[in-house]
Amino acid sequence: MTLDIVNHDNKKVGSVEVSDEVFGGRVNADLMWESVVHANAADRRGTHQTKNRANVSGSGKKPWRQKGTGRARVGSIRNPLWRHGGTVFGPQPRSYDYKLPKKVERGALRAALAQKLKDGDVVVVEALTAAEVKTKAAVELLKTLTVTGKAVLIDVSLDENMSRSVRNIAGVSLVSSQRVTAREIMDARRVVVTKGALEKLQEALA
Repeated sequence: MTLDIVNHDNKKVGSVEVSDEVFGGRVNADLMWESVVHANAADRRGTHQTKNRANVSGSGKKPWRQKGTGRARVGSIRNPLWRHGGTVFGPQPRSYDYKLPKKVERGALRAALAQKLKDGDVVVVEALTAAEVKTKAAVELLKTLTVTGKAVLIDVSLDENMSRSVRNIAGVSLVSSQRVTAREIMDARRVVVTKGALEKLQEALA
């Protein structure tokens, strides 16, 4: 598979070969689903908390003596069986992250890129750099590249000016080829990748 390389004026300046063995196979939707579920779980804050009997307000004194009253035995008004008592086995702060095999992550990223290539939503550019920090210039660049809506820009190493220029554009993110995930690829409408980043991804996913 051969892809055209364009410059900032959207004019062809070369081409790059993409391996069919890497991006031309069957798109494994199951791997992409697993990767997205894992990424969503890792992003959960997990700050929910219910009050157990140690957290609710109330005296720790035994309401009445153990025997002789004819009433049920009880040791504290914070008893979970009582109104205003503690909650038993309620949610507590925790991390929802879990370990996902590296092969699954690589397979999901490979499948996501393959899907975007099949749909024709990948734009290969010569470079992703900016002479100055200016959001308006970044918007014009994306417009010239016919990139609208959500987009992910991928480069080997991030240009500081470009990174600061696109961070205020809604739905647009700039990530390095080492840190891009399948969820970011799938969530974007268009993928803008530099020639160097595409070669690095192809090498890593082969």
